[in-house]
Amino acid sequence: MINFKTNGVCSREINFDVVDNKLINVSFLGGCDGNLKGLSSLLEGMEVSEVIKRLEGIKCGNKTTSCPDQLAKALKEIK
Repeated sequence: MINFKTNGVCSREINFDVVDNKLINVSFLGGCDGNLKGLSSLLEGMEVSEVIKRLEGIKCGNKTTSCPDQLAKALKEIK
C-alpha cells in the first residue's frame, strides 16, 4: 500500500496499490467523501498512465490543484 500525503487540498492522504501497472484499492482520507469514493471506484483497475492522463491538471475551485490532480502527482512520483 502506498500512502501519499496530499498538499493544497481537503483530503489529507491518498492510499493505493499498483499491481501490474494498474491502480487498485484507492482511498482518500478526508475530502468530499462521496465524490472521492465514486472516483476511487471508477479508477479501480485502470492503467496508471491512463489515470495520470485523465486526472493531471484538474483544479478544484480557485485552488491550483485538486484531489484527482494529487493522485496523478502521486502516480507520477512512483512511476
